[in-house]
Amino acid sequence: KKIIVSIPNHQKIIAVDFDGTIVKDEYPKIGTPQLFAFETLKKLEEKGYRLILWTLREGKKLNEAVLFCKKNGITFYAVNKNYPEEIIDHLSIRKIHADIFIDDRNVGGFIGWGKIHQLILDEEIKTKQNKKKGFLGLFD
Repeated sequence: KKIIVSIPNHQKIIAVDFDGTIVKDEYPKIGTPQLFAFETLKKLEEKGYRLILWTLREGKKLNEAVLFCKKNGITFYAVNKNYPEEIIDHLSIRKIHADIFIDDRNVGGFIGWGKIHQLILDEEIKTKQNKKKGFLGLFD
């Protein structure tokens, strides 16, 4: 018998890369949005996931990326940090804690936002539908 431990979505953190992931990689410019990127990110946000923008962009180029995402309806919980109040300096190690990483540099390459939606959000729907109802699953 398989036991599945589920973490509530409001506690799950997803770190998302920008160039090549949210947008097509045209660095230092901002590329066009990847198909279904913003729609999927909005849905994840609606479902309670915490989204962190995790990118090598810094300074003005980072601000441009954050503004671009905001114009497309996404405001990240944190940017290149684990939480908004975290102080990053030249001695800090930029390691992000997340439950899921979405990046074009994954082993096997970027799988696309349609597949990401399917893997994360459709699995969530299936899990909810498979839950037993009533006392010990005996009653509806």
